[in-house]
Amino acid sequence: MTFNDVVELLKSLGIGDNWVYQVFIVVFITLLASFFAQRFLLKVEAQFKKTKNLWDDAVIDALKTPAVYLIWLIGLSWAVKIAQQVSQAAIFSAIDPLRDVLLIGIMTWFLVRLVKNVEANLLSGQYTREPLDQTTVSALGKLARASVIITAVLVVMQSLGYSISGVLAFGGIGGIAIGFAAKDLLANFFGGLMIYLDRPFKVGDWIRSPDKQIEGTVEYIGWRQTIIRTFDKRPLYVPNATFASIAVENPSRMTNRRIYETLGIRYDDGLKMADIVADVKAMLIVHEAIDNNQTMIVNFNSYGPSSLDFFIYTFTKTTDWIQFHEIKQDVLLKLQDIIVGHGAEFAFPTSTLHVPEMLNLAVDSCNIEEKGDINVR
Repeated sequence: MTFNDVVELLKSLGIGDNWVYQVFIVVFITLLASFFAQRFLLKVEAQFKKTKNLWDDAVIDALKTPAVYLIWLIGLSWAVKIAQQVSQAAIFSAIDPLRDVLLIGIMTWFLVRLVKNVEANLLSGQYTREPLDQTTVSALGKLARASVIITAVLVVMQSLGYSISGVLAFGGIGGIAIGFAAKDLLANFFGGLMIYLDRPFKVGDWIRSPDKQIEGTVEYIGWRQTIIRTFDKRPLYVPNATFASIAVENPSRMTNRRIYETLGIRYDDGLKMADIVADVKAMLIVHEAIDNNQTMIVNFNSYGPSSLDFFIYTFTKTTDWIQFHEIKQDVLLKLQDIIVGHGAEFAFPTSTLHVPEMLNLAVDSCNIEEKGDINVR
């Protein structure tokens, strides 16, 4: 129904040419249409929620509020048109361009909400068998929203009478100047783009850098910066351009955790070394938490200053930090039982003497025959 049809309908109802009555009727009809549209959309939403289709839920949720604003925009524009027939004020000449801009804005608002809802549904896991990768979905969502907004701006400028080709030409020249002025911002933008493309890490990964004091869990990857939650629960904001010039380690993608320990027994137990090493290796082979498909080394390694050293080099099946330490503790305790079971002992440095031992050596060297008290001050 066009504006002229609405005017003819009002005249046929006997309202005549009284524009006040006409405006009142249009606003009242708009109010009723808005009310019934809200009720209708709520009922449709309730029906759509009974299914597990991410698209219909996303569309109806994105449409609810913009649809109401669209009805009011159409109704008020008709009311203003009626008032314009009576008053020829210059302000009414801006109604049509303003209506077009608001219409494009409402459509853009709907599309942005739709993209956001689809992104949330894809990550929720309720509409897919498995939740999709958050970093990828987030990147696609941001790209889609940026495309919608840029297209809307160009359409608005075209509707206002600006030449799109001229705008694009100006953007090419102005982009050079803006690029020099905002080189850091652009560096962070392209750094974020490289993170999305190369995917050295994603949201939820534990990362650290040997070049910078960066270590923690990735919480958010934006176009300008990445938010990392350190292990002392502090947020760390890292510009994306930083990741283009540093090495990043991603422990979250490790396949196993390593146990690498060196132990020493006394020189007096040297003849028992071969049996100890053999039993330790046998213990690791049958240990249910040790991955036998990875490198496993248990060997006598060196003659230390005060001990005979051997080392164990093996990997656990789990990568969980807490479980790893439980497994490592179990391995070390069993290793201790093996050494003690062979009648051997751990060696300790003999070059470091404690104060009581030094006193005993002093007494022995002096060959004190008389009994007395030694006062230490």
